[in-house]
Amino acid sequence: MARRVFFSFHYDEDIWRVNQVRNSWVTKDWEPNTPVDHASWEALKRKGDDEVHKWIDKQLDGAGVTVVLIGAYTSTRKFVKYEVRKSSELNKGILGIRIHNLKNKDEKTSSYGLNPLDEVTRKVPFYAGPTYMVDKKLSEIFKTYDYKTDNGYENFTKWVEESAKLAGR
Repeated sequence: MARRVFFSFHYDEDIWRVNQVRNSWVTKDWEPNTPVDHASWEALKRKGDDEVHKWIDKQLDGAGVTVVLIGAYTSTRKFVKYEVRKSSELNKGILGIRIHNLKNKDEKTSSYGLNPLDEVTRKVPFYAGPTYMVDKKLSEIFKTYDYKTDNGYENFTKWVEESAKLAGR
C-alpha cells in the first residue's frame, strides 16, 4: 500500500522546484497530498489564516509523513511553520529535503536556507524510559537531505519510510 505524504513548502518561491520532486512520484510507491494551483492557493489565503489552517489539517489527515521541501526562504513562511508544528503534534514522520540546488523555471538554483526543523521541538523519552521526557529539535530526531546531491529521485521512498519508522508509523 502506498504511503501518504504531505508536502510543506514556500509556494511562491519554490513551486517549480517542488514540482520536480512531486512529479517523481509517478513511478514510486507513495501518494502525495492533493496539489493546489496558484489561483486556488491565493483564494484560500484571502479567506484568512483559520481557513488555511483547516485546509492544512484536512490535508494532513491520513498522511504518515510530512515532507518539508526547504528552499532559501521556507523557514520564514507562517504556514510552513504551522504545518511543521502541527505535524509534530500529530506525531507524523517528518523529512527535510533541501531543494535549493534544483533549477527553477529560469534555470537558476537558489541559496541555502534555514531548516524549519530546527525551530520546532518534540518531547522524546530521556534514555530508555518514558517517565522522563525531554524536548529535542525535530532536526535532531529526523533527517534532512539534499534532493540533488543525495540523489533524491532514487532515495525519496527510502527517506519517507525511514522518517515514518522514526515516528513509530
